Amino acid sequence: MTSLLDDTRAALDRAIDVYRGTEDGDRLGHVRARLDEPLRVAVAGRIKAGKSTLLNALVGERLAPTDAGECTRIVTWYADGHTYRVEAELTDGDARQLSFTRDEGVIDVDLGGLPPEKVTRLLVTWPSARLRTATLIDTPGIGSLSESVAQRTWDLLSASGEDAADAPADAVLYLLRHLHSHDLEFLRAFHDTEVSHPNPVNAIGVLSRADEIGVGRLDSMTSASKIAARMASDPTVRTVVQTVVPVAGLLAETAATLTEAEVARLRRIAELPVADADALLLTADRFVDRMPELGVTSTEREELLDRFGLFGIRLATSVLRHRVASTATELATVLTERSGIGELNQLLRSLFFDRRDVLKSRSALAALDALTRAAPRPGSEAVAADVERIMASAHPFQELRVLSAIRAGWVTGKPAVLDDLEHVIGGTGADIGQRLRLADDDSHDARVAAASAALDRWQRRAENPLTKHELAVAARVAIRSCEGMLTELRRTS
Repeated sequence: MTSLLDDTRAALDRAIDVYRGTEDGDRLGHVRARLDEPLRVAVAGRIKAGKSTLLNALVGERLAPTDAGECTRIVTWYADGHTYRVEAELTDGDARQLSFTRDEGVIDVDLGGLPPEKVTRLLVTWPSARLRTATLIDTPGIGSLSESVAQRTWDLLSASGEDAADAPADAVLYLLRHLHSHDLEFLRAFHDTEVSHPNPVNAIGVLSRADEIGVGRLDSMTSASKIAARMASDPTVRTVVQTVVPVAGLLAETAATLTEAEVARLRRIAELPVADADALLLTADRFVDRMPELGVTSTEREELLDRFGLFGIRLATSVLRHRVASTATELATVLTERSGIGELNQLLRSLFFDRRDVLKSRSALAALDALTRAAPRPGSEAVAADVERIMASAHPFQELRVLSAIRAGWVTGKPAVLDDLEHVIGGTGADIGQRLRLADDDSHDARVAAASAALDRWQRRAENPLTKHELAVAARVAIRSCEGMLTELRRTS
């Protein structure tokens, strides 16, 4: 049997023949090449949401500038490569290699006199193991004071019609601080409607700067987790993102690049009596100005604030005081765990990377569908028929449609039943264990038994004459998912 990617490649090959010799044919060649490239994940959100900081945390290096410089107004791609290189792609179609320096790890790009509005994107090529899995796209902020700057992100991720072939993102991490109507409007625009209907499967909401929600208290992340859970269960939010996860991006970025010198400064604060340390860390101004006898200069304290924030300093000094960690490596491990970046990475793996073939095929087929509608040519009807056949017959897309229907409220039923359905069709992750809610160390026999039980459960529901029509249709998709799991388990036994 051919794979979904094979079917998609065949459809693209036919389309390339149909549009050969045209600009559209060249663009389709790029779309086909994308199928063999890493997944493209865009980091988007409103201005000052912490996009660049989160990107740095995901890469494990301080690459993206987090200030409000010229380059933050330009869409910037970070891709794995053999060399260190920055290239500007210009609005007139030309490309120019740019010089750059690294200041404290952050890449400082010299635009060489190029106005930012003349640059379509910056492509930063950087040897990185983490970028081999996904190319990350840093975007200007939605809601920027400059309409042209914000429009770059809208154009990038909500491409439609003929521009759909150029839409570069397979999935998006959308940073939220407070849910705004513009956030929902943007996320709805990101989902293609012509091919697979609005679907949250390619978007994760990130409650960013989560440590600030609790005013930097040590229990801030606990409070943020409760807020994220409420947002994730909101029916409106569920229609546009898969879930919402809280992340303290600054803490995660700093943990990835923590130095022993910083730990030494933090240790001096940790050695203070608890009451004195609490008084010192009450506000940022007090931390910088009070207790000059501490042996940490005001400049060093400001650097700590820039790197950790008050929450991070309070947490790090508490960890050091209680001897949970003593070295930079040990402290970085604790801070990473408490930042929420680990949960986000796990979600990225289960919701994006484990179903990367589906997401990449979905992007390519969306481009084909849009092109055949916008620019029909002799032979394009056969291409459109290929797209329709693949979308209708490929089971992963049927699962996405059911997930969309659940989130939109078109499939209704008891909450426990819908929750079970979401899991079985891969709504919380494509792995068999996640579909069946099993632990990693559960035996093969336990997995077979759980899959068999799920198959029986959904067969009975599909055959029950009292089951609503929409749920019965969804149940048949769940049945095929269960059959697929059993086939895979028997093959690997």
